[in-house]
Amino acid sequence: MTPVRRIGVFGGTFDPIHRGHLDIGCAAERALGLTRMLVIPGGVPPHRAQPVASGYHRFAMVALSVAGRPGWRASDLELRAGGRSYTSATLEELRGRGYASTELFFVIGADAFADIEAWKNYPGILDHAHFAVVSRPGCSVSQLPERLPTLARRMVRPPIDPATTPNPSIILIDAPTADVSSTVVRERRALGQSIAGLVGPSVEQHIEQHELYTAAPDDREPSPAAGRLNGQG
Repeated sequence: MTPVRRIGVFGGTFDPIHRGHLDIGCAAERALGLTRMLVIPGGVPPHRAQPVASGYHRFAMVALSVAGRPGWRASDLELRAGGRSYTSATLEELRGRGYASTELFFVIGADAFADIEAWKNYPGILDHAHFAVVSRPGCSVSQLPERLPTLARRMVRPPIDPATTPNPSIILIDAPTADVSSTVVRERRALGQSIAGLVGPSVEQHIEQHELYTAAPDDREPSPAAGRLNGQG
């Protein structure tokens, strides 16, 4: 029998993608034995202000970050859809694009998951995929059963066995992740401070080359003649 593929779906604004994001993805990959990781920068988030960097640049930075990571792929699924991005719609779209026979794991930091009750289509969204929740500085997964008591019965710890694990589940992964946020990266850039070590070298180079997140940022998308980065859904 062919083993079921385990696909990680890692969504976010990624404005910009940073070391903490990569640590979250790697922790989920290790704990769950993921065979592929789709990293999907979103359009306009429903609960936040519009991203500072354009979709073009955010996708480019994600693509640079996943380059050389076996099984990791950047996807422009949400950017091509346009408008506000909703996780429930993304997971439904993936189910309809040939992923119905796979195990889907939506990868997310514990700090973001703590607000899951405010998400669109809650609680139904939790039936679209497993949620792989990774500890973040100041928000350990061990706190989540108390913060979200109505979901505590669905929370499990890895490793998970499809034969015995409730489907779908909320999988709590306690792993160290870098104490950095996109907000801090943007603030340091606006102040003219170094962001070395907060983002990957290729992302740092892209930010500096295109003068992103400066006090007077030039975040215009390249003209069609300059070419287009093609996403992989």
